[in-house]
Amino acid sequence: MIENEFTLLSAKELSAFIKFSPDYINRKLKDNVFFEGKHYIRPFGSRKVLYLLESVLKEMYNPTHRTEQKLVIPLANGGVCYG
Repeated sequence: MIENEFTLLSAKELSAFIKFSPDYINRKLKDNVFFEGKHYIRPFGSRKVLYLLESVLKEMYNPTHRTEQKLVIPLANGGVCYG
């Protein structure tokens, strides 16, 4: 029996919850914001990606570390310096 129950959703189904297009979820958010094993799984080693709704929503409502920092300096290459 599974200890933790998760709601598994495809990118199309997830898009209804978080108001981003399925294409944007798969291209931009996957592997940059959502990580395999934490926010999504590939069941049976397949190419199919199933997102864990509870983990994705927890990540979205988690306060970002930028609000906790006193000073954030943007850099020309797109990075930031926490000064």
